[in-house]
Amino acid sequence: MTYGRVNPDHTLERQGLTGLGDVYYNLIEPDLIGHALRLGEGELGTGGTLLVSTGKYTGRSPKDKHVVRTPSVEEHIWWENNAPMSTEGFDTLYDDMIAHMQGRDYFVQDLYGGADPAHRLDVRLVTEMAWHSLFIRHLLRRPDRDELDDFLPQFTIINSPSFRADPKRHNCRTDTVIAINFDRKLILIGGTEYAGENKKVVFTLLNYLLPEKGIMPMHCSANHAPGNPVDTAVFFGLSGTGKTTLSADPERVLIGDDEHGWSDRGTFNFEGGCYAKTINLSRDAEPEIYDTTTKFGTVIENMVYDPETKELDFEDDSLTANMRCAYPLHYISNASKTAVGGHPKNIVMLTCDAFGVLPPIARLTPAQAMYHFLSGFTAKVAGTERGVTEPQPTFSTCFGAPFIPRRPEVYGNLLREKIASHGATCWLVNTGWTGGAYGTGSRMPIKATRALLTAALDGSLGDAPFRKDPNFGFDVPTTVKASAVPDILLNPRRTWDNPEAYDRQAAKLVAMFAENFAQYEKHIDDDIKTVAIG
Repeated sequence: MTYGRVNPDHTLERQGLTGLGDVYYNLIEPDLIGHALRLGEGELGTGGTLLVSTGKYTGRSPKDKHVVRTPSVEEHIWWENNAPMSTEGFDTLYDDMIAHMQGRDYFVQDLYGGADPAHRLDVRLVTEMAWHSLFIRHLLRRPDRDELDDFLPQFTIINSPSFRADPKRHNCRTDTVIAINFDRKLILIGGTEYAGENKKVVFTLLNYLLPEKGIMPMHCSANHAPGNPVDTAVFFGLSGTGKTTLSADPERVLIGDDEHGWSDRGTFNFEGGCYAKTINLSRDAEPEIYDTTTKFGTVIENMVYDPETKELDFEDDSLTANMRCAYPLHYISNASKTAVGGHPKNIVMLTCDAFGVLPPIARLTPAQAMYHFLSGFTAKVAGTERGVTEPQPTFSTCFGAPFIPRRPEVYGNLLREKIASHGATCWLVNTGWTGGAYGTGSRMPIKATRALLTAALDGSLGDAPFRKDPNFGFDVPTTVKASAVPDILLNPRRTWDNPEAYDRQAAKLVAMFAENFAQYEKHIDDDIKTVAIG
């Protein structure tokens, strides 16, 4: 039986997916919540939120993501970073998954990635779980109801968590699988209930498709000045660096918090919602994000809560530190209605340096920007993983290696070309530690970070005096006209009790950067190779 809004000519049966049970097309939030509760997928929370658990997997499974190795993509995929799957393995996987789906109910959402109509990707998500359908309805962009009559998916994603892959039979690594077939325009996901796989596989698609059109896909948040989309800023950063927090500036308009494109027309959000971390979330620090956790339809994922009152515990990470909430972008009061902006005037690269070496802000040349973009540095802190007793570097190229199907230099060159064409100013911002490494130093004050960013974005920081950093060669302001930023904070060596210990730590971090960057040297131009560090 078919339910919901869909063109009869564009049903799953017309795509060859027959023998399913009830199929629900493009249901809206109240109906999806009702089905999720009926199926026992979660509980109703305060304000009409949906409280869910993702079971065994509370995060993505990047090592289980595969790209089908076909002649059309063979020369374009970064195979060192993307596990291949044979066409035979994928075909068998598809047949077995469809057999597994027989007689089962499924939920379909016809959505698109990309707020710019000229560059959007129409995708159909077929999910076994009703709450996955609600999640992706928040995270991607929704066509108008009348557009559904003519909606024709360019790619179809089938997600069946109850299906288990067979590594030998399906040419994959484990019984969890995310398989992308660019030729068949089909993605298969099985063996995991973690909803983030649904949105990130769309990002991976766009990361592959858009560079051919000269569009830079970016793992970043973005905002612009009120009434002035030309004054756009983008914030690159890995998880935990402040990408969502710092872009949610009440004095600026939020374009989006995670994934964007940069075309010849400007910046545009890929998504229609936000997927925010909730660990230690507070109303004082992030009031708008906090308030979404009691708004109707918000998906509350892997959070501990009181079974009677449904009150959320934002500090209890016994299920996972990766607890999150998913909500539509319009739940943020200063969110852009169009989700588009101008060409970035400022590009901010966020890092959480647990070594305590990097300054709170530094200005980068275009060559230095490409260097730090390809490096994608942040750090793990001691105690976050078994065996981690001191800070460990994390280098995730382009600030999103798990979602990068092409070689990193493709994206690096696109970024450099766009910086050159549009004159963006680039900044490196450290939201990590100062006065020592994690365990001895202290976390960079959020007020100071916000003050420095405000000065960078309004242009006043450009008038400050700068010094050349002896370790990395970038320019660092020596004083800023902001009470929240004492001069001593701008020179991390001065914040350490033992300056010689700082020098040893800095030399160690520079060597880590150099060792990691060696993998790119044969693929990049000489101006990047000669970036002065160390």
